[in-house]
Amino acid sequence: METLIPIINRLQEVFLTVGADVIQLPQIVVVGSQSSGKSSVLESLVGRDFLPRGSGIVTRRPLVLQLINVAPLEQRRQAENGTDIDVYRDEIIHPRTMLQKLFLFVLQGISPEPIYLKIFSSKVLNLTLVDLPGITKVPVGDQPEDIEAQVQEMIQSFISNPNSLILAVSPANSDLATSEALKLARDVDPDGRRTLLVVSKLDLMDAGTDALEVLLGRVIPVRLGIIGVVNRSQHDINTQKSLEESLRGEQAFLQRHYPSLASRCGSRHLAKTLSRLLMHHIRDCLPELKSRVTALSGQYQARLSSYGRPVEDHSTTLLHIVTKFASDYCNTIEGTPRYIQTTELCGGARICYIFHETFGRTLQSIDPLGGLTELDILTAIRNATGPRPALFVPEVSFELLVKRQIKRLEEPSLRCVELVHEELQRIIQHCSSYSTQELLRFPKLHDSIVEVVTGLLRKRLPITNEMVHHLVAIELAYINTKHPDFTDAAQVSASVNSQQAEGLDGGKRWKNDRAAEEKASATGFGSPSKSQAINLLDTALPASRRLTTREQRDCEVIQRLIKSYFLIVRKSIQDSVPKAVMHFLVNFVKERLQSELVGQLYKQTLLHDLLIESPDTAQQRNEVAHMLEALQKANNIISEIRETHLW
Repeated sequence: METLIPIINRLQEVFLTVGADVIQLPQIVVVGSQSSGKSSVLESLVGRDFLPRGSGIVTRRPLVLQLINVAPLEQRRQAENGTDIDVYRDEIIHPRTMLQKLFLFVLQGISPEPIYLKIFSSKVLNLTLVDLPGITKVPVGDQPEDIEAQVQEMIQSFISNPNSLILAVSPANSDLATSEALKLARDVDPDGRRTLLVVSKLDLMDAGTDALEVLLGRVIPVRLGIIGVVNRSQHDINTQKSLEESLRGEQAFLQRHYPSLASRCGSRHLAKTLSRLLMHHIRDCLPELKSRVTALSGQYQARLSSYGRPVEDHSTTLLHIVTKFASDYCNTIEGTPRYIQTTELCGGARICYIFHETFGRTLQSIDPLGGLTELDILTAIRNATGPRPALFVPEVSFELLVKRQIKRLEEPSLRCVELVHEELQRIIQHCSSYSTQELLRFPKLHDSIVEVVTGLLRKRLPITNEMVHHLVAIELAYINTKHPDFTDAAQVSASVNSQQAEGLDGGKRWKNDRAAEEKASATGFGSPSKSQAINLLDTALPASRRLTTREQRDCEVIQRLIKSYFLIVRKSIQDSVPKAVMHFLVNFVKERLQSELVGQLYKQTLLHDLLIESPDTAQQRNEVAHMLEALQKANNIISEIRETHLW
């Protein structure tokens, strides 16, 4: 299992090159307040002073610290046959100066960009730690007002990783109930399964007190354990007291004050515990980590394929894209697209819905006699007879009125054309967004294709509208009263007369006629009195009055004839308009689309300009390619682990 930590270190280096946060690697995150002794704990694990020191927040960026155990220098020299090699060093000499310069790049606040530091030494155990800025409450100096929120947000982003172990550092001379480090750890790890508590500064507790109850877990239990340590004092740092001497002093202090816990406390025990916990944690996380890397490799491979390869042959690429778009456009109309919508009707299905539901129901809802009153019918009959009273219902009045009703079918027919035209426009966007993803790589080509198809539809729209207008005009041009489905006028008249005869006997009907005629004469056409002067040209037919029996008969005959003929024409229009739209608009566009696109776009002067990729596409392809390469390397690294290495 000793090889697991170096493997995680290699994975960190792989994903460092792509800045990926999609893979959550196992690691130990160190959390603590300012002046909690966090830096001293880390230096005791390394065995050397290397962290910058000062007032306020000194650590302003996450520090990923990789401790790598190597053989002593003498053994390595012997392995090299005694060759003097200066490149081998037992450990990094002065990393503090380098870290100070890196931290100084963040002049105000903090930065989430991590610093990666490797330390090779024969005195360290294999270990990977992430040191974060100390928790602060009050901004100091050049720190921004929201420094507390910035630090907590950064800490949360690291410790919320379910694959991370939390090393919470809290000083012994403060109340654990107020520990900010423990509070943050509890927020993301309420069960304490990932948290290890380090109680620092055991030697600075008030006289007469100790941390025995805390170290035994009786105050606040922590699942992974509680380890007490003694930090180097500022006097030790100023006098350059070595870390080895400090470790001996720490062990002596523990033997004097906590003899029963001396073997389970101290910096050396902390290093061994952390190394052991991290190795076991890595072992537990590896199956899920491997599955995650494999799944992401497949996803990024698919994304890379969707971006396509850089253009080499412009002519072939343009023809391929144009042909593919035209094919997808036609397939969407035919109902055989590669990507079928499940949320709404699209393409041919929507056109079918327009024909049979929208247009069909609109025509069915039109009343054959809508907007036509009995007074309109009587006026048309009288106008058709001229100065002579009519013995029979004039045919001219029927034609005049039925044409007026047929004319009402033109507006919904033209609206049907408009709806189909709008759907053909929507198919363009559908194919661009779903079917032909490769087209999105080239914005100019995409816009040009949309412009060509839109122009083709725009040219066909008035032609189709004119044809539909002609269909209605054809019906108006000749009223075919000999149509096999049209009811004969004589039969209608006989039927109306028969119904009236059944309703009234002859004498009563004669009296009613006389009374109605007298009433009509009195109200509209009676002789004027001698004292009145009436202009007959200004006398209009009453807006409402009781019709005579003959007038009722004539109105009913005309109404029945209009209804019979209107239904014939409506049925014809309902059938012929969709056919005209399909022939003059839909099928024409389908048949001419590809040739129109090739004719207008396949020109040598346009090829290079049309096939210029968008900057976003090129950048995304490079990012995805680098990420895929990193995932493949990570997969190879994980595959090196044998089952025997896990136990």
